[in-house]
Amino acid sequence: MRKKKIIAAVLMGLIAAGSAFAQDEWTMENALDMIWLFLGASLVFIMQAGFALLETGLTRAKNATNIVMKNLMDFCIGAVVYWAIGWGLMYGADALGGLVGTSDFFKNVMGDSIYYRDWFFQVVFAATAATIVSGAMAERTQFKSYLIYTCFISAFIYPVSGHWIWGGGWLSELGFHDFAGSTVVHSVGGWAALMGALILGPRIGKYVKNQNGKTLVKAFPGHSMPLAMTGVFLLWFGWYGFNGASTLSGLSPDISRVCVVTTLAAASGALASLFISWIWFKKPDVSMSMNGALAGLVSITAPCGVVSPAASIAIGFIGGIIVVLSVEFIDKILKIDDPVGASSVHLVCGIWGTLAVGIWGNVEGTAIGLLHGGGLAQLGIQALGVVSVGAWAAVTSLVLFAIIKACTGLRVSQKEELQGLDISEHKADAYAGFQIFSNM
Repeated sequence: MRKKKIIAAVLMGLIAAGSAFAQDEWTMENALDMIWLFLGASLVFIMQAGFALLETGLTRAKNATNIVMKNLMDFCIGAVVYWAIGWGLMYGADALGGLVGTSDFFKNVMGDSIYYRDWFFQVVFAATAATIVSGAMAERTQFKSYLIYTCFISAFIYPVSGHWIWGGGWLSELGFHDFAGSTVVHSVGGWAALMGALILGPRIGKYVKNQNGKTLVKAFPGHSMPLAMTGVFLLWFGWYGFNGASTLSGLSPDISRVCVVTTLAAASGALASLFISWIWFKKPDVSMSMNGALAGLVSITAPCGVVSPAASIAIGFIGGIIVVLSVEFIDKILKIDDPVGASSVHLVCGIWGTLAVGIWGNVEGTAIGLLHGGGLAQLGIQALGVVSVGAWAAVTSLVLFAIIKACTGLRVSQKEELQGLDISEHKADAYAGFQIFSNM
């Protein structure tokens, strides 16, 4: 009898221990996910500093304060409006056949830790899409107008197309794949950047005609390559959160591979831009090499969860070639003045990375990429997403910038542009005590 009681007590203890272990395991899984997503979001947040340094270094010293102010306000305004409106449009209850979310606006709850985790992870992506525009419109945009359009991008333009892909909308139902945002983030920001630069017009003296009527393209060298390069390294560092944390779980076995293919794509992109610029311009071009690294990162952002290391090298390398060709085409053929090459890096390479899913993709052991025997179906879906999101982002951005230009003005005066936006817009020199050349 005593033995039976002992055995029963042991069994009860094992059951209790098993129950506690199961509870601890559940808690541990959620804790790891929470930590991983907050770490990833923090890395993506650091990318705001990377964008600020990159754009500052690639533009003239007289506009440095203006650049960093815009990058600060990107996040400050973006965070508030994304909480109030953007989150609901992107992740609210689906309506109108997958076009938009319609709930969770101004969400103000105390106990929903999963919502806070997910919101914090998503707001840094929304801010990234908005800050891409800053570089393309640098050195001649009114600060107040910038605040208006960055608000609308974070609150409306980005969340609606984001709902189509990440919020359970119509493109996700079709099987469109964008692991970390080549289209959701980068192409949307890139389209807005291109439309903004188009409506705004080039900087004074960028395109001038000679006596024979031929248009000459003048280069405006950035004032600090070390600042710009530091920005690239910060962006690369932050991209491990951008791509790696998009696994959405700290227990995912894909984290290591995602980070490896991200590294290889960035490296091969920089090498490709180095080689092609060396051949083309007879010197290894620093700014092209930097943009090549970013081109590789943008290109791998959509397919990083579904491609091998070898495929990532090819994707990044092609992205590095594309970005050089695109910068030259937009600058010298289209004559659209994009001081930092934002449209080429984020729009053109974002499109390329999205299509690359349909070429090399392999999802959970199922070949969807053309080169793996998956046929043209996935490539067609990816192309449909590129065109649809492109049409949405381009048209809404074009209308937004046209309205701002008509109502409040978009561009500073010629005098203010020549003087520099640091003084004319902020009365704050970035380099007090140093001579700043403001007549060019």
